[in-house]
Formats: sequence, C-alpha cells, structure tokens
Amino acid sequence: MYKFFILLFLCFFTLTAFSQKRILVFSKTMGWRHNSIQRGIQFFQDWGKSNGVAVDTTEDSNKFTEENLKRYNAVVWLSTTGDVLSPSQQVNFERYIQAGGGYMGIHAASDTEYGWPWYNKLMGGYFASHPRNNIQKGTMTVMDRTHASTQHLDPTFDHVDEFYDFKSLRTDLIKPLIKVDEKSYKEGKMGDYHPMAWYHEFDGGKSFYSNFGHTWESFEDPKIQKHFIGGLQWAMSEKLDYAKAKSELAPDPARFTKTVLVNNLDEPTELTVLPNGKVLFTERKGKVKLWSPQTGAIKVVANMDLFTQHEYGLMGIGADPQYEQTKRIFLYYTPKDASRENRLAQFVYDDQKDTLLLGSEKIVLRVPVKKDGCCHTGGSIAFDGQGNLFLSTGDDTNPFESDGYGPIDGRPGRSGFDARFTSSNTNDLRGKVLRIKVQNDGSYTIPEGNLYPEGTAKTKPEIFVMGCRNPYRISVDKRTGFVYWGDVGPDAGEDNADRGPRGHCEFNQAQKAGYFGWPLFVGNNKPYRRWDFDAKTAGTAFDPKKPVNESAHNTGLIELPPAQSPLVWYPYTVSPEFPLMGKGGRNPMAGPVYYADDYKNAPNRFPNYYNGKFFAYEWMRDWIMVFTLDEKGNFADMERFAPNIPLSNPMDMAFHTDGTLYMLEYGKKWFSANEDATLFKIEYNPGNLPPQAKLEASTTAGKKPLAVQFNAQASKDPERQPLQYAWDFGNGKSSTQPNPVAKYKSPGFYEAELTVTDAQGKSTASKVGIRVGNETPKLDLTVKGNQTFFFPGKPLEYAVKVSDKEDGTVGKGISSEDVAVSLNYIEGFDRTIAAQGHQTNSGFVAGKRLIELSDCKSCHQMKDKSVGPSWMDISNKYKASWEPVAGILANKILKGGKGVWGEQAMNAHPQLTKSEAESMAEYILSLAKDKKPENRPLAASINLTEHEKKQEGMYLISASYTDKGIPMVGALIASQTIALRSPVLYATEADANREMMRARANNPMQVANDNAYLRFNGIDLQGVSQLTVFTKGFGVGGKIELRVGSPEGTLLGETRFPGKDDKEKNVPLKLTASAPSGKQDIYLVFRNPDAKGNFLGGVEKLEFLSE
Repeated sequence: MYKFFILLFLCFFTLTAFSQKRILVFSKTMGWRHNSIQRGIQFFQDWGKSNGVAVDTTEDSNKFTEENLKRYNAVVWLSTTGDVLSPSQQVNFERYIQAGGGYMGIHAASDTEYGWPWYNKLMGGYFASHPRNNIQKGTMTVMDRTHASTQHLDPTFDHVDEFYDFKSLRTDLIKPLIKVDEKSYKEGKMGDYHPMAWYHEFDGGKSFYSNFGHTWESFEDPKIQKHFIGGLQWAMSEKLDYAKAKSELAPDPARFTKTVLVNNLDEPTELTVLPNGKVLFTERKGKVKLWSPQTGAIKVVANMDLFTQHEYGLMGIGADPQYEQTKRIFLYYTPKDASRENRLAQFVYDDQKDTLLLGSEKIVLRVPVKKDGCCHTGGSIAFDGQGNLFLSTGDDTNPFESDGYGPIDGRPGRSGFDARFTSSNTNDLRGKVLRIKVQNDGSYTIPEGNLYPEGTAKTKPEIFVMGCRNPYRISVDKRTGFVYWGDVGPDAGEDNADRGPRGHCEFNQAQKAGYFGWPLFVGNNKPYRRWDFDAKTAGTAFDPKKPVNESAHNTGLIELPPAQSPLVWYPYTVSPEFPLMGKGGRNPMAGPVYYADDYKNAPNRFPNYYNGKFFAYEWMRDWIMVFTLDEKGNFADMERFAPNIPLSNPMDMAFHTDGTLYMLEYGKKWFSANEDATLFKIEYNPGNLPPQAKLEASTTAGKKPLAVQFNAQASKDPERQPLQYAWDFGNGKSSTQPNPVAKYKSPGFYEAELTVTDAQGKSTASKVGIRVGNETPKLDLTVKGNQTFFFPGKPLEYAVKVSDKEDGTVGKGISSEDVAVSLNYIEGFDRTIAAQGHQTNSGFVAGKRLIELSDCKSCHQMKDKSVGPSWMDISNKYKASWEPVAGILANKILKGGKGVWGEQAMNAHPQLTKSEAESMAEYILSLAKDKKPENRPLAASINLTEHEKKQEGMYLISASYTDKGIPMVGALIASQTIALRSPVLYATEADANREMMRARANNPMQVANDNAYLRFNGIDLQGVSQLTVFTKGFGVGGKIELRVGSPEGTLLGETRFPGKDDKEKNVPLKLTASAPSGKQDIYLVFRNPDAKGNFLGGVEKLEFLSE
C-alpha cells in the first residue's frame, strides 16, 4: 500500500494537465533589439484576451524554472537575440520540451543561443545574414498548405519583411512550410531552397518557426497574424509529462557546503592534494603547511627563508603525478641570495614524518627576474596526463608608468617598463606558460609541440604559451591536454584613441602552443598603438595577424606568431559580451576541468551536470563560474557555481580523488595574515539537506529588564519538511515555540541559540548575542541639501549629534573627541572601499573604549610591563608589520594565547565579536604609529575639491560613536554613513530600463520604441533646478519626460528628444513641478506615439544642475 501511494504521488507530480490555456512570450535580447517586439507582445495579448488564453510576458530568464514552465502550453521566443539563458535555465527548457512542451520562434529567435547545440536542433537553424537593404518585398511560395499556419494562404503571395539567410539549417529535422523566391528581392544567399517557416516535432515536444516579424506591419497583416496563430496553436501542448524529461537538472546550490579547515593563514598561494588526502599548501612568505584529514591538524612542514619584497616569495607548489613512487614535490620561489632569479625546484617529501626535506633540493629551472621592483610573478605549477610539468611566469614589468595601457617603453634603461622585453620576447622565460618533462635527477627534456623546437635561434624551447601578463593560477585538462589560465589585465578604465583599449582581464585556453598577445594586444586581440614615451605621440596600431616585437630591449625574434583570442575577456565595467562576469575589481584564475567518472566510487562527487566543464574563479569578485565547452573545447556558456557559498579572495582549488573540492582563500587585506584567509573544502550532499536556522531578535541591547521578541520564521528546510524549534535563551530559560518572548532581568551578556530540526533528525543552529544593561547610543548625521549628489562649487555642510542613555550628550558626558568623523573621496561607486577608510578612524576610538571595558587592563598597562607586556611594547614590536599582525592579534584576543611574552597565558574573550577584537588590535598596534587617524569636527562646511583631478566618484562622510558601556556587557557602537555621488548618471548604469538597447561597448543606450524608459533608484532631487540630457540624435526623436515613482508617475518636467536632423543634441530639461521630498525612483521616459517601431535616438548620460 505504501508503494502504491508513492507511485500515485509521483504520477501526480510528473503529469501536468492545464486548467486554462496559457502561453509565455519571452523577448529577452542580449544583442540587437527589434522595435517590433513591443507590437508583437501587444498582438499576442490581444489574441489571448479574445480567445481565453492567458498570456504572460517576460524578459527575465529567471522565469525559466521547471516549476514555472510547467504552467505553459507553449513558450514564444519573440525576436530574442544572443545568449539569453544560463546553462541551468537551458536544462530547464530542455526538460520542458522533453515533457511535451511547445516552442514557437519568431524572426530573430534564430539569432539566439549559438553555443547551445540542442537549441539549434529545436529551432531548426541559425541566422547567418540579411540583405544590406534589409526590408524588401519578396514573393513567397507555400510548400505545405495542410498545416494550420498555412491553410489560409494563397499558393504564392508577396510580403514585405527582412528575409534571413540561415546557417546550420537542420534539413534532416525540419518540415518546410514557406520559402522565398530569391529572384524577387536582392542579395539572397541560399538559392532555390530558402525556407521562411517550418515546423517539426523534436525531443518529445513541438517546434514552429517563422522568419516573419521584423516589422510592426507583420503583426498587423491579417494573413501573417493567422500564420502566427496557426503555428502557435499547433505547437501548444495538451499536457506535460515530466517523467519523460531526461536532461539532468542543475544541482540545488544548497547541496554544496563550505567547511573551513584552517583559518588565519598568512598569504596562502597554491595547494596540492596528496593521494592520501592530506593537503599541502604554500604561503608567500616561505612556509609550506600540511593539513591532515585524519587529525584535522595543521603542521608547518618547511619554512624557507626567501626574498619576499614586492610580490616575490613562495608562489607555487605541485606534487609529482607519480608521487606515490617518487615522493617529489615541486616548489617555485624567490631565493633570498643576491641572484636575480626565481627557481623551480624539486624536493623529497617524508610521508612518515610529514616533513619536506629541504636538503633534498634539486634546482630544475631558473627564471631571471629583476627583484628591484614589481610586478607580476605568475608561479603556478600543473601537470598534464603525460606527466609534463607546466609553470606560469609573470611579465615582471612595472605597469605604473604606462597609464594603464600596454607597457611598451623602449627607451634605454627602461626594460623594466617594457613587457616586450619579457612577455613578447621569444628568448625570455617571463610572461609565459612553460612546459617541460622533469627527470628524476632534476634535469628536464622538452616535449614535442612546444612553440619553438629545440635549436631555434633566439628562442627558448621551454615556451608553450607566450604573451601573458600575469597568469597567476593555471590548470591543465589531463584528458585533452588543454591549458587554462586567468591573465590579470591592465588598469585603464576607458579606451584611448592614442593609446588603445581599456584594460581587460582574460580567461584563456591553449589547445596548442601559441602567442596570446601581451603587451601588444588585450582582450579579444584589441590592439594597442605604438607610443613615443618622450614626445607623447601615437603611432600605428599593432596587427594581431602579423605581430612584431620592435623593442630595442628584445633579444628574440622580431616576427611573432598570430595572436590567439581568449575564451572570455572583461573590463572593470559590465562586459557587453559576458555580462554575467559582473563589474568591479578583477583578477581571474583558472581551476580544473571536471570529469565525473574520475570519481566513480566517491559518494559525494559533484553531479554529472558539471561533466566536462571548466571551473573558473575570480579573486577580486569572489565568485566561481563554470564554463560550458562545446565538443571542440570552445566556450559555449557560463553560470555561477554555488553562489550561496561566501568567498574571500579565492586563491587556488583542486579536487581530491574522493570528489572533495579543496580551496584556499587569501583574505581581504593584502600582504598580511587574515582571519578570513582559509583552507576550506566544498562538498556535495546528494541526500537529505540540513535545515537552515535563521533567527531574528526585536533588539539585541537595552536596559534591564529587557524583553526580546524572537522569531524563527526565516528558518526553512530545503526539502520543505516540517521543522521543530528549540530555543536556549542563555538565561536558563528555553522554548519550543517558533516566535517566543524572552525576558532578561539582570545585566550581562547572554547568547541566545535557536536549533531547528527536520523530520529526518538533521539539525542546525544559529546564535545571537543579547547585551542587557546598556542601550545602543543614538547618532544622527545630517547633510544640508541634496542627499544623493554633490555639486561642484558648492560646499558640503554637515552636522553630527550624539546621545546615549547612560553617557549623556556631546559636551554633557560625551567628549567630541570620542565621536569619529571622516570624509573620503572614492573614484567610482564602491562603498566597500570607502567604508574601509572610515573603519581606520572609528576603529581607533572603538578599540580604545573596548579595551577600557575589558579585563585586559588587569594584565596590561599603557607604558609599564605588568603580568603581560605594555601596550606600547606590543605596538613597537610590530610597528613595521602592522597589517599582518592585526589579524593574528585579534584572533588571540578571541581565542587566547600561549604566553608568547612570558609564562602567563592570555585569556580568551569569546564574548567579543570578531569586529570588536579587530578594533582592539588595531588600536593597540596604532599606538606606535607616528600619525594617528584624522578626526573631523562634529559640524563643518567643507569646500569639496578632491573630485577635480580624479575620475567621477563619490564623497563618503561617516560618523560613529562607541559608548562607555559597562564591564559585564561591553560597549555598543552607533554609526552612519552618507554617500554623495557625482551629479552625472550614465544611461548604461541605469537600475532598470524598458525598450532600450546597447548595440556595442562604449555606445550610448538606444531608445528602441515609444514609452521606453531608464530608471534610476533612490535619487534625491532636492535643490535640482534642471538636468541636461546628452543624446545621440540618429532616430526620429520625440519627447523626454522626467517622472517619479513609475513611468506614469508625477511629471516633473519635459523636453524634446532631438532627431537625426537636429543640430543641438544636448538638451536642458527644467523641473516645472516640485519633486517629492526624500529619495525617489526617477524615470526618464521617451515618447513618440508615431515612431511605429523606429528608433527615437540614443542617450549617453544625464547631468543634474543645482539651483
């Protein structure tokens, strides 16, 4: 009986019958956007209303979930363009079709998803080209008049549209319905068989495609309307049966868990996993460490005395593929002696004593480096399936005097500023990926297939890849031999007509030996121009097909191989080609290509879904991405991996034979030890997932008695099992209710804990600290005038008020010196960077107060030794290495120490938070610094000048106060930050838009239709009298409106939208109505009801002007 009910449940779950007919019209565009989309949407909506069919419309690919797609009889792809679905969304759509779903493609649906072979079969072909005079009249011949989409048509008829030529046309699958006579229009390229519409059944579902629909008129022509509807009705599914779906679903990110194994590392660089599961990893300052899965303990197995200035030091580690026989470990490091070189060396590892035998060193390879300045070391070690060793090396070139463009300074004595001396030099080992076969005695041979055969004049035979900038972490696919690396790009934020392209980072793949362009090219072979560094004049651009190294510093060949393109390239801003990469700082690194059957007997191996995919990761942006590769190994698509897992500058990754993914994190502070610098592992859980415990408290601090309303409603179980709740309030009381109230009568620090347990007994817990006896202070930071923008020439007027229940107010119990106030100008709009500047100031004050309240003063004095050393002794000892020690000291404050300064051990302070311990450590270490953090007055009027010589950005004014607290509870902090940004908003940075498109990088946003808009969130218009709209008048023009709240909200002002015949392109828009107070979402709406699908024009930016 039990099995019967299970079977009944499964049948109910997999079979979907539709209570009402419903279609989804999907019109996302990642390339060209057709003006007719708006008219097409209206056409389907009108038809749906008249025929009882619900019509949903979307451009959000997140709607392509299995749960949502089950609602639809068919999905219409309305002139979609480009790569519109992520790999997991593609799988969801495949399963929808396999379950019996329906697909309809209109016009540019064939200009979509070129890297998805399954879609090519479903669609039937891909767009190849169209005539230069794209809209023409052509004569159609109906090839099949029995289909619902063609029954009403004459055998031949004329139609005006844009007639596509197709490639990859699946004539083996499709059944043609209509073809166009190429003699009736100009520039057709397919000959007599040139289909315009077709249908077929595919992979369990139905597919109908029509090339018609480029123009508005197509959706208003009755015969084409019937053609569309006939095709749609044929494709619509009667029911879905997901038991027939066979594509493997993307795994739930919740099934991946991160477990930190070791923290507080000191600049970890690379790791290797030994066959026994032990993990060896390196730290840049010279330590080789071992983590044991048997004991969970960490051990220093070698400590090398190295040269560690700039970026040099211990950079790479790799275990011999035949480690169990040879016990060889390879290291790449910078010796401390007078030599100017990095060394690749092999060592013997003692498995019994877990010790790297430094005395067994055999130097394999010496790479010349300058050592007298930065930058770019590379230093990653990897092996292919034949046991060949790959070593990456950086360009060893200073980039800071090339303005962020290609460093090609050929003047005498400037070789350190010319990467042609290294990366593009065929006779130098730097800026390369080298490939050698290391023998047991430490010598090596050159494998066949390197870039230059042995004996070639002016070349190094070790070179496999040249033209790299800083290939910091590499990997090799042991099955294909393909090499992967991330290359860290230069810093220029914008293209420069005289110098060349803005900076790009790259993810690269070398299927064979080759030249990858640096410093002559960047990104997808965007060329730099020759540059005279004395005269500051530009020459011609380098040619990626025939690159030459003309540098006076070059010791190699002048003529270089053709430059190869990367898999993926991206700038600081959102990439128009790969928008999923995000924006901000950048530092790409290469992980492995995953093959599931390498881990056949591993119960927790990653799913087959990731089979053959390349794991890429970003050190600055803190993500892991998986790249889907096609059958030839070329890039096809990408998607985020486990976005639920937090990362802190991921540094290296490697799979163990048990399917576990081990990773290193560098941590947020550069050139220092970090609490968040860790070795951790990521594991996949194919079984029951643990619940997620999340608690909320109405307050976490207050005077006694304190009543706290707790709430567990945010807790959930991934499999939707019922949960049981268990509360421990920390005061001797408990509860099993989901939302209890706890009362705290006595002063003190209490730790409340919620444990949630699912139906199978798995549980997790979450904690929160409750401080009773001290109320949080109140701080009010106000800025006079506009709360969004600063305006050039206008001073910043601010004031800070502070009050505290126990301490009083400023001047009456609170000293103004105890209120930290800072002002920073930050280029760009990264609040995180700005906040770090403020933390130096507020942390100084907070740290001092926290120490005064703690038990620290019973063992430490300011200047005199007590049970422990004085604060000044500690600060002076670590004066030269302030940042590296701060994290270590904070960790000791939290966990206790072992009597480094004497016999007395240091007490642990678990009641403190991590940030509180860090503030205390920073205060102690700052005492010996010559310059204390600057503190601004509580009220002032400041003339703003920092922005005048810098890029557009924002001023950040921050204030904080740490109260005096009480010993049992500690101190509490109140803080507030206000950001005032440049009054220039770029159209490409809008928070949302409708009927807008950006055809190419660096182009303005194009207004595709009437009622298009740009939305900017949270804009204060106080004091704004007008704005200037910078337009590109290439369209029919119209009217521009400024509205708040919605596209139809309150009208604040309007102006004309210049058309292509207007000479004045930058138009003022005066505010004729008062804007609502406070921050509002504003809409720049573009109107022209007579546009009939024609572009209105382009918009570059808005500049707000004060009264």
